[in-house]
Amino acid sequence: MQKIWICGCDGQIGKAINHVVNKLEFEILDTDKDDLDVTNNEEVLRFGEMNRPDVIINCSGMTNTDACEKDKRQAFLVNAMGARNLSIIASKVNAKMVQISTDDVFDGLEQKAYSEFDMTNPQTVYGKTKLAGENYVKEFTHKHFIIRSTWVYGYGDNFVTGFLKNAKAGDDLMIAEDHYGSPTNANDLAHFILKLIRTSEYGTYHATNKGSCSRYEFAKEIASLAGLDVTIQKVPHEQSDFSAVRPVNAVLNNFILSLTDIYDFPEWRDSLKKYLKEIGEMA
Repeated sequence: MQKIWICGCDGQIGKAINHVVNKLEFEILDTDKDDLDVTNNEEVLRFGEMNRPDVIINCSGMTNTDACEKDKRQAFLVNAMGARNLSIIASKVNAKMVQISTDDVFDGLEQKAYSEFDMTNPQTVYGKTKLAGENYVKEFTHKHFIIRSTWVYGYGDNFVTGFLKNAKAGDDLMIAEDHYGSPTNANDLAHFILKLIRTSEYGTYHATNKGSCSRYEFAKEIASLAGLDVTIQKVPHEQSDFSAVRPVNAVLNNFILSLTDIYDFPEWRDSLKKYLKEIGEMA
């Protein structure tokens, strides 16, 4: 039985992996920030050497983009140095390393979906720290999977749950019509990760549900499926009720996946329906 260390188990992707994994196939080691400080290299090395995982999945991170802008030092500590520390122990115990990354490593200015071969050019502190984390993973371990995704929603706070909460409160919502991405169900991402770690297909992957939309279109679809009568106003992203500190174009092209038969992501609307049913919000 392979041993998987999920670092950041209380985040959306960490919870999703725990939700879909076959516990008869994998032994799971769960840690979060209250259990282990990823920024403390000695602590990470001690845990890794004691438990000797076969796979390390780094779901930890400082993901609040506004908080990253306000506290650059802490963002680099968690997102960059944390990834470095986990990569060092992965190399030492010969474990496969999975690094969860983001579309924020791109500037979002292109008029097309970004593939794995496009040049990175992060404009946000969050994006810069995540790219630094990617680079540390590449530097310290060869057996790695870097997975970039976007607009992820799952068990926890996200755009879907935030929108539903505000809509039920009767708020008139202002949603960006000029932010584009691919809404991605964390469970789909977890299934992909568990398929990927069974392989030796190392490298960088873009991994999102099929299709894309604007934030406004995403919000309209959520409201429609949930049967909510809510006023949604189209606005530029600077005036949006949700974070404006994000790339305008967050659409990723799953190009490398299209060259393999590892996993086929569902269409984003189908996965949204499934998620809303799971959380009891379908009309």
